[in-house]
Amino acid sequence: MDSNLQLMLYLIPTIVGMLLVLPLGRSIVTPFSERYTSLATERGRVFFGLIVTCIAGAAVSFQTLWISSKVSEGGNFCSSNTVFSCDDVIGNAEYNVDPILGLPWGGIGAATFCILLYLVYSSSKEPNADWVTLHLKLGALATFTGFFVIALLVYYEIQMEKICQYCTTAHIANVAAFIGFFRLVRMNDSNAWNES
Repeated sequence: MDSNLQLMLYLIPTIVGMLLVLPLGRSIVTPFSERYTSLATERGRVFFGLIVTCIAGAAVSFQTLWISSKVSEGGNFCSSNTVFSCDDVIGNAEYNVDPILGLPWGGIGAATFCILLYLVYSSSKEPNADWVTLHLKLGALATFTGFFVIALLVYYEIQMEKICQYCTTAHIANVAAFIGFFRLVRMNDSNAWNES
């Protein structure tokens, strides 16, 4: 399968998830809210959008980890002579691992999105449990911390003069997840949590 076509398998759910966590997402789900009643509420829609975003973020992060392994074995996946070349970015031994522990960024992203998925999914199933506030705040904190990682990785891409499309999709998923967690934290802090 073409690498750009495969990228769409991750990018489309990421964008759909982002649209659902935004206030304008209400107009997107209106046709489906009668059949799927959880989408009729603001809280339910944001939870659903956040779950979709975290699944897509985990999937694209696993893909970058796989690309990293493939490139390290001498293969290629999406090499190109243009500015868009995930092989050049992900395959760069100097920049492809975090500077502290030496772990691949794809693995860190996959683990983080899986943890975020656990936080949001468990919270969506028991939205009035005592621990939900902590889960939502941990998710917001983790995704906010992700902005610093994104800044570092974009700096690396500038140094290499290449852009990794798969990495950018994971970055978009982090931004969407932050928006979703932030909105849920604000809803949870207000009286609208059980009304929305």
